[in-house]
Amino acid sequence: MSRIGKQPIQVPQGVEINYTDRTIKVKGPKGELEFKHHPKVKLEITDDQIIVTPQNDNYSNMHGLTRTLINNMVEGVTKGFEKQLEIQGVGYKAQIQGKKVNLALGYSHPVEYTPPESVNVEMDKDKKNIIIVTGIDKQAVGEVAAQIRKFKPPEPYKGKGIRYVGEHVTRKAGKTASKGA
Repeated sequence: MSRIGKQPIQVPQGVEINYTDRTIKVKGPKGELEFKHHPKVKLEITDDQIIVTPQNDNYSNMHGLTRTLINNMVEGVTKGFEKQLEIQGVGYKAQIQGKKVNLALGYSHPVEYTPPESVNVEMDKDKKNIIIVTGIDKQAVGEVAAQIRKFKPPEPYKGKGIRYVGEHVTRKAGKTASKGA
């Protein structure tokens, strides 16, 4: 049995849970999310917690997955999720124009990206090279951050590109380092 799946999900104050016919709707102060779970998993909902159980041991992988997805929904409607991207490189920059993100990444043309409605993209006010991606759906926030990073992933020689804040990029020695004296 799944260790993660055994843990009950705590429902904080101000979060409403509606459950009908395998569809769970979670509504909180930041928004509302909906999820239809696997038919071989059961949910028991009380006032302050949700318990996920498999119908038999063959579906214990769905058991842990379902519990994690529902927990992410509860956390998303209460706190929300955030990913931060850092742009490094001479002349590399980003601007927010309305809902679009306009990126100058050393190409001959600017790169424009429009995120989905459920995700908000903004620039850090203090540091001009930090992009902040926020939203209530963890998967959507991660997907938008990955799509922005994919435009110019960090290269291993100079480290230029878009990376997650705190990501370590292993640097390689260039051609001149290998010649030796």
